[in-house]
Amino acid sequence: MTNIGTGHWIFAGAFVVVFILAMVISYRKDLSRVGRHYRKVWLIILSAVVIYFIIFFLTRIT
Repeated sequence: MTNIGTGHWIFAGAFVVVFILAMVISYRKDLSRVGRHYRKVWLIILSAVVIYFIIFFLTRIT
């Protein structure tokens, strides 16, 4: 982590924002074609986020 400068963090942040934006745009475009497959995709995303935070907090405690 000592070799990671401010420019790296700016690039990483910009990349994440653009990647998420592209995913949302692709999802919305795809939703009109195959909407029945994505009915409860928000549950999967929410589950992944919750599992991530559980793992994060468990590793911080121990």
